[in-house]
Amino acid sequence: MSRFSRLFCTGLLLISAAGAPAALPAFVGDQAVPSLAPLVKAAAPAVVNIRVSQTIDRRSPYGDEMFRRFFGLPDVPGGSREVASAGSGVIVDAENGYILTNHHVVADADRIQISLYNETTLDAEVVGSDAATDIALIKVEPENLVELPIGDSDTVEVGDFVIAIGNPFGLGHTVTSGIVSALGRTGISNNGLEDFIQTDASINPGNSGGALVNMRGELVGINSAIISRTGGNVGIGFAVPSEIARSIMRQILDFGEVRRGLLGVQIQSIDTEAARALGAEVESGALITLITPNSAAEKAGLQVDDIITRVNDKRIDTSRELATAIGLRGSGEEVEIEFVRDGRARTVTAQLGQATSNQSAGNEIHPGLDGAQFASSTTTASGGVEVTDVEAGSQAAQRGLRAGDVIVAVNRRQVSNLAQFREVAEANRILFLLVQRGDRQLMLQVR
Repeated sequence: MSRFSRLFCTGLLLISAAGAPAALPAFVGDQAVPSLAPLVKAAAPAVVNIRVSQTIDRRSPYGDEMFRRFFGLPDVPGGSREVASAGSGVIVDAENGYILTNHHVVADADRIQISLYNETTLDAEVVGSDAATDIALIKVEPENLVELPIGDSDTVEVGDFVIAIGNPFGLGHTVTSGIVSALGRTGISNNGLEDFIQTDASINPGNSGGALVNMRGELVGINSAIISRTGGNVGIGFAVPSEIARSIMRQILDFGEVRRGLLGVQIQSIDTEAARALGAEVESGALITLITPNSAAEKAGLQVDDIITRVNDKRIDTSRELATAIGLRGSGEEVEIEFVRDGRARTVTAQLGQATSNQSAGNEIHPGLDGAQFASSTTTASGGVEVTDVEAGSQAAQRGLRAGDVIVAVNRRQVSNLAQFREVAEANRILFLLVQRGDRQLMLQVR
């Protein structure tokens, strides 16, 4: 099992009836006993269990019928079969029946059912989903639902107490507690757009899509992943911050899709040695190597050779961190960008453009392409997929990809656009990329 284990989970849920701070109960006899029971009782009805069913093809390992007959091999029944999995969700809009969960909980589902705290079962449908942030919005017919108020995850601090209510290992509603262990964690999943809250509140398989809740009874995170060598809890769990989940939900409801922010630059990571070679006294950052005409970056006055060191209050040490900081924001949002030019620190405000469907990060397509950015190519008559950026030292760089390469075929199948590339790449563990580099072609293997 991978060290980074995805889970289907039910998260932490705490909600006070009016969003007020949790009260420490009462007394046992005349002895005061601290307890979170009142908070848990108020929160539990907003947590749902999710059951997902999916029909998959069941193919014979022996190939076609003529092959089996020739070698006298047994006939393995074909057809399809139904598989089921479980996860969790958080009711965030009781009036309209909206529930937040993880993308990986409901991806490719044929049928989704949710079970309320009172054991009522309802059919649900996906309103929209975003693989890059692992957030999905589903909907049920509203019937006496209880919602959890969404808090501001930007105010969360390391050391804050949090609670989880989940469905670990299918046991039903289970409450765990802990603290926020760290903020801004990245490199946990294959998706790349990460800014996780880390917690030691016990999270196990069955908790994905559940809620991380503060002591005011507010949703501050959607549980998504753990680090574990065994698949069980070891005290290191991760949740998608509520501000990210809220932004994704808002975009889905407003536009019917996720409209991710776009700065319009190609970048590469820079360290202290490289910065000094450029005459910049910075330890790290993201060096702009190309600016797209009429982009948000150009309109804000950014230039090639600028070194971006901060976006809003987020420090930028690598190109991946910059891509994440921008990609987690919606198109049209304004961001404050700090950068170094000619040895001087400067600041500009940029209004982000919109990333289009023909642009994608390699880690959204295949784990072996982590660190690369792709776009449908317009430089050749037959199309292809252009590598627009490759982060130094990344998986993609180690496999030989370079910015400017055009991928024209994958596993001997011609690809003329990003959608075709994604279709082949997602279906295969090993990729053989036929790459056009200048006036020559070469083959690269990606695992």
